[in-house]
Amino acid sequence: MFDYFKALDSLSETEKDIHALAREFVDKEIIPSVGGWWDEGTLPRELISRMGELGFLGPTTPEEYGGAGISSTAYGLICYELERADSGVRSSASVQGSLVMYPIYAYGSEEQKKRYLPELASGRMIGCFGLTEADGGSDPGAMRTRAVKDGNGYVLNGSKMWITNSPIADIAVVWAKLEENGKDIIRGFIVPRDAKGFSTPKIKNKQSLRASITGEIVLEDCRIPLENVLPNSGGLKSPLGCLTQARYGIAWGALGALEAVYTETLEYTKTRTTFGKPIAGRQLVQDKLTWMATQHTLGLLMAKRLGEHKDGGTMNYAQVSMAKRNNVRVALQGARLARELHGGNGITTEYPIIRHMLNLETVDTYEGTHDIHTLIVGRDLTGLNALE
Repeated sequence: MFDYFKALDSLSETEKDIHALAREFVDKEIIPSVGGWWDEGTLPRELISRMGELGFLGPTTPEEYGGAGISSTAYGLICYELERADSGVRSSASVQGSLVMYPIYAYGSEEQKKRYLPELASGRMIGCFGLTEADGGSDPGAMRTRAVKDGNGYVLNGSKMWITNSPIADIAVVWAKLEENGKDIIRGFIVPRDAKGFSTPKIKNKQSLRASITGEIVLEDCRIPLENVLPNSGGLKSPLGCLTQARYGIAWGALGALEAVYTETLEYTKTRTTFGKPIAGRQLVQDKLTWMATQHTLGLLMAKRLGEHKDGGTMNYAQVSMAKRNNVRVALQGARLARELHGGNGITTEYPIIRHMLNLETVDTYEGTHDIHTLIVGRDLTGLNALE
């Protein structure tokens, strides 16, 4: 792993072992095939099962519910290695853990935890997270999806857009507005694949995150039992709490993509010659390589410290926003520099550069855009809300 300042020297032996396992898995079982998956626009179902076998799905979930109970730093390193292969692979795994397992663990009943979490952790069951709507984006509170209590169940109507894993999901954690005591409140609902009125059309023709299955969630008079509501959810803070967990993993993951494009470009520029000399010996090329290495180093130091805060219970959502905002943007800029330094070879998927660059265009936008995270951090610094 590229670690210029040796930021990871202080890892525990357990964390080092988990990192080594993840890196070996990625090198042997993902990187040799992921380019083909990206070209084909697919992700093998069995890969998710394999990640479950290794304990990479929801690994911070307590062992009593099927998780591995590992540290947040170890989880971050798993995200790092998965995204070193491809952002879409990391996205599929982090949705399962941070956006499906986490809300069930944080807001679900004991019965829901025991029923769903072990199945999700093992990869025997796949989940998706239904929050984003076509007209929502950065304003999730404007959602139109509604739930109505009707006898011994709830009836849901609405649609969600850009949902990772939805076409292959066995369950969906869907967020909808529900009227209680004359007021609308946002609650989470577990919707099984076989619920009547539930469908998940696949989104086609993506040019980013192609090694990830993306679709919609369509709810047409979709009836679910009363016990499928997450009883401890309530308000927009519930789904936003899930996003904080996911953004934490992204802050680590983006650095894996940056390592991938940096190391590939370092080797390429050492062997690509012009005018009788490797281009790595040119001043402007070294400037770009140095910038990439420096930004990776700064991002890794931030991610490592963020993990310590998370495990210590002192992390706040603005810190996560700063890390996601910074690390994804510099990874994207690094990928663009890598594409430039590869010249014409940078636009073919024979090399991983353009794949990472196009993936990072999406990662820079989803789970909160760069600008939205700027305003979240700005509000925390100044105490003034520029979002209103």
